[in-house]
Amino acid sequence: MYLANICFLFKSFLLILSFLLIMLGMMFLLNSKTIFIELELIELNFMSVEMIILLDWMSLFFMSFVLLISGVVIGYSNFYMSGDYNLVRFIIFILLFVSSMMLMIMSPNLISILLGWDGLGLVSYILVIYYQNNKSYNAGMLTVLSNRVGDVLLLVSIAWMLNFGSWNFLFYLDFMKNDFLMELIMIMVIIASFTKSAQIPFSSWLPAAMAAPTPISALVHSSTLVTAGVYLLIRFSSGFLIEGRLIEFVLMLSLLTMAMSGVGAMFEFDLKKIIALSTLSQLGLMISTLFLGMTLYTFFHLLTHAVFKALLFMCAGFMIHIIGGFQDVRLMGGLSSILPVVSVYFNISNLSLCGMPFLAGFYSKDLILESSSMINFNFYVYFLFYISTFFTVVYSFRLVSCVFGSFPLFYSYHSLSDEDYGMINNMTFLVIMVVFSGCFLGWMLMITPKLIMLSFMMKILTLFIILMGLLVGFDINSKNMGSYNNILLKLKFFLGSMWFLPTLSTYYVSNFNLNIKYVKQIELGWNEFLSAQGAVMSMVEYSKMGEKIQFMEFKILMMMYFYFYLFFVFYMFYF
Repeated sequence: MYLANICFLFKSFLLILSFLLIMLGMMFLLNSKTIFIELELIELNFMSVEMIILLDWMSLFFMSFVLLISGVVIGYSNFYMSGDYNLVRFIIFILLFVSSMMLMIMSPNLISILLGWDGLGLVSYILVIYYQNNKSYNAGMLTVLSNRVGDVLLLVSIAWMLNFGSWNFLFYLDFMKNDFLMELIMIMVIIASFTKSAQIPFSSWLPAAMAAPTPISALVHSSTLVTAGVYLLIRFSSGFLIEGRLIEFVLMLSLLTMAMSGVGAMFEFDLKKIIALSTLSQLGLMISTLFLGMTLYTFFHLLTHAVFKALLFMCAGFMIHIIGGFQDVRLMGGLSSILPVVSVYFNISNLSLCGMPFLAGFYSKDLILESSSMINFNFYVYFLFYISTFFTVVYSFRLVSCVFGSFPLFYSYHSLSDEDYGMINNMTFLVIMVVFSGCFLGWMLMITPKLIMLSFMMKILTLFIILMGLLVGFDINSKNMGSYNNILLKLKFFLGSMWFLPTLSTYYVSNFNLNIKYVKQIELGWNEFLSAQGAVMSMVEYSKMGEKIQFMEFKILMMMYFYFYLFFVFYMFYF
């Protein structure tokens, strides 16, 4: 009862604060108001270290959605983690995670951004290894080491910003756009954001992070850790109009990430990893949209994606929780007749992910696809946009076919039901947001409607792609890929393993280093014997010898007398 009251208290506080922030954000948006609070902490010669808070409609809206999802996740965790003895510690970790994200959102200063950025990386490592086993430890190390690359680049960016006399990057993005130092800082910020948002070649850590508890997955993949990179790029977006090959190159990487994750999810069987790969696909969509110059649409999709992805993970966690912890979709089936409410919620969030009218995902995703049809770029980019959308619909309806189609494939489900109203009530709150938030945000953010003029074929292309993906998704689950010698099976293995990215970025690197002969010799203990441990052992031996001399043991005295006698005889004989 005590833990339930704590969870309810934190949930209520976060939800009330979220409501107040969304109201404040609407006022700031309608009145074009911005508040800039600067607190000077340290002054060293010409440099001053300041704590700066930037409150505008964008930061207030995003903080509101983060707090909303965090409050719902805490209420959900009270029931999902009810058997955990360390529930209070788990809630504290969530609050630390959210606090780090709040610090990063409000900061227009690279130093305070780094504090929030590092806090996200540290707390995410703690939460990934929450279930203490070898799989969690390996996933945690992969997650934290991948994110350390971005931390180092942010540190280097802070050092480069010394050339401008301040770390407040917002003051320099516009008039220092063509400056060489600013371009270097932009490159480092882009790579740092790619590590946090798991774009190629840093994509392997995101599916591995599914070792964390499902409430954490719902929070991480909707509005906090992986979206931190996208939000940082949105803040730096006014300086990305750099002429040259840089933007084209990173645009290709984000498009390839979107396509790779979509194809990989089509051949994945772990329920949480399928949803994680869908997050990776949507992150690729956001970043590619951002580099095409559609910053507002990127932020719009960031907010709508946060809501339906959190609901999707909560529904998946409910199903995993109710059937005994199994995550393989091949062991599920027929859950629609046993968990009707959860099945409806799951399908609503899944349809929103696919962009079905008129859910939250439709308002942002359809707007992005139609606006991209009006931009002058090559057919390759256009093709990847639409084929990735097709893959999204295919793996979404393949997942629906596996989980809710046919009949139960695991064991008798007659004793199971979705009458755990604690989790259902928290998910109901998000379902309302999934249905209405897209329309609400569309009215708020797009005060002046954009005129989109397309031909009839291009206008219905998005709907056609969705319908084709629906048919293929239901059909692909029943297809046999052939025998083990079939080349299709090898192609399936290549596509389903994320183009061997986990092997190249983790397994190969670690195995290569461990197989070096010198490393093997070090692992035998010689390095320790010759350095730290050897020095300790030598000092111990010398100290023991000193103790024996101090205590004047008989053997020591006789040996000293014998050595002195030999020296005396030798001296008298020769001299």
